[in-house]
Amino acid sequence: MKQPRDLSKLLVLKLGGELLVESAQLNKVAAVIARLADQQAIVIVHGGGREIDFELTSHGIKKRTVDGLRVTDEATLPVVVGVLAGRVNTRLVAATFASGVQAVGLTGADAAIGLVEAAPPYKTTNGNYVDLGFVGQPVGTATPHLLTELCKHGYVPMIASIGIDAEGQLFNVNADTLAAHLAVRLGASRLIMAGSTRGVLDSAGRTIARLNLETLDQLITKQDVTAGMIAKLLACRRARQAGVAEVVVADGRDTRNIEMPIGTTIVINELQDPIG
Repeated sequence: MKQPRDLSKLLVLKLGGELLVESAQLNKVAAVIARLADQQAIVIVHGGGREIDFELTSHGIKKRTVDGLRVTDEATLPVVVGVLAGRVNTRLVAATFASGVQAVGLTGADAAIGLVEAAPPYKTTNGNYVDLGFVGQPVGTATPHLLTELCKHGYVPMIASIGIDAEGQLFNVNADTLAAHLAVRLGASRLIMAGSTRGVLDSAGRTIARLNLETLDQLITKQDVTAGMIAKLLACRRARQAGVAEVVVADGRDTRNIEMPIGTTIVINELQDPIG
């Protein structure tokens, strides 16, 4: 019998849905997951925004977002659940299985690993309040034992960013937010946010290699980053402040940036040169 896997170096990897659409890119992602899983315990959280947008358009449903968060009404929620839990998650599990990974497809509803409450009216960066609808805000601090048991036995949980509340209502959850929350609850040593940007960029379009929390807050307050990046930075800040030792925003289009995280590393007290 194999010895239980050491979870002291656990990695939480968030994958942007845009990395999981095209077969060639998906297969590259699956291969790098396989290499990482040979070295350490790993938990995957994924989104699927691009495919949700396409599906909404095909149903004649208008997309609405604020600061990178999707407003999810009664018409939008079934589309979100169907795309994330059905199409994207199953495709990712199949690709990683073909790469030799013992992948297990999950959503946050499974064993309530993504327990949430309805998000309160959201205060935008310009001071307005918006009702996000069926958008969940992760709650709880307990260790998600389903995930730790799977990891101990060599499985790789792959979690679609769907949440559930105490009454069994499903919710859309921002994948960055869910990944950061699970990283904290699992006591992860690393959180990698892999997407289709070269990390956090300065005003000249250059990647900021190391970003301290003070400058991070300035970027959000001044709205010097995109709406989607705001949600990502808020999640990174929470994870870093709660004790996740390494938090990196990486460009997952080149999977070498996931294996040896290259992009923007979030630091706490380190001094930083002025951003141009």
